[in-house]
Amino acid sequence: MSTGHVVVDGALCKCQFGTTPDTLVVQTQTKAYINDGQASKKLVANTRDIGIPLQAKTFGQCKLQPSSSGYLPCVPAITQWQDFYDKVILSNQGQILTEKSKAMCAISGSPSVEFTWHGQTAAPGSSSVEEADEEVQSHLNPLVNMKKMKRVSYLRLENES
Repeated sequence: MSTGHVVVDGALCKCQFGTTPDTLVVQTQTKAYINDGQASKKLVANTRDIGIPLQAKTFGQCKLQPSSSGYLPCVPAITQWQDFYDKVILSNQGQILTEKSKAMCAISGSPSVEFTWHGQTAAPGSSSVEEADEEVQSHLNPLVNMKKMKRVSYLRLENES
């Protein structure tokens, strides 16, 4: 089992034998979402995302395929994933990929495709403002008035009650 962030649609990956990274596109399931307020934007990547689940469908040139003019273009052929989260099975029978998962490529015969960014983005909420240390934030974000933000956050919570 692997640990780390769950990988979602839009994650960046690279092949150790390629020259260019590419973006993962989840096309094998449409029900499991994470990392956004409405749970409708970030599809969870899984072990069923094989073949060429990439936006540009290439990692540039493949260093394993030399030619007289350099290298042949990479045409990824992901055959399986390793080091996935094995405690959950999605509706498509796939298992969740994490930032530590690696893919086997038919060309290299080894787990040569890995993630460089899991695809998730931080979405701070009102509780984040409440829990923020004002002194630390004044150094990190000198233009942000934390007292004013906390007051606005408190008023917003009061009005929602």
